[in-house]
Order: sequence, then structure tokens, then C-alpha cells
Amino acid sequence: MATKLYDYDPADALKSDDAIEVFLADAFETGDAGYIAKALGVVARAKGMTSIARATGLAREQLYRSLSEDGNPTLETTIAVMKAIGFQITGKRAA
Repeated sequence: MATKLYDYDPADALKSDDAIEVFLADAFETGDAGYIAKALGVVARAKGMTSIARATGLAREQLYRSLSEDGNPTLETTIAVMKAIGFQITGKRAA
């Protein structure tokens, strides 16, 4: 008997701001720009891409492209998305 596989969307697991905070902190700790962009995209989908688009003044399609693993969002876009999801980028000394 074949095993049935289901698509998993990590956005479904991000139900609270605490979960989002841990998810984003983990992404930023990697230092991988593609992974960070994709993580921001996952959070934006969890919060609702349409509402994020409205809050940032950017088109949904642009957000989907920028916030993908192959995307390269500008710092302006990144800050706007972070603000729209209720988070901020902070600097801290590297360990």
C-alpha cells in the first residue's frame, strides 16, 4: 500500500506572534539571504498576503516574488514587511 503524502505549509503553523518571533529569529541567525526572504514570505502568508500588500503599498505579486527563496527584496521592502507583520529589525552584537 502506498503512503499518501500531503503538502506541508509552514505558514499554517505560525498561529501566534511568539511562534513567528522564533521562526524569524532562526531565519536571521542563518545569515542566508534567500532563506530569510523565504521565511519573511512564509510569515507574510501566515498573516495574510493581501493585508501585507495593503500595509506596505506593494503589489501581492511583487511580494510573492521578492519573498521567495530566489527573491532579493530591497532593504526598504524588508523593513516595510517587518513593520506590517508587527516586527522590527534590530541590531545585536554577534556572538
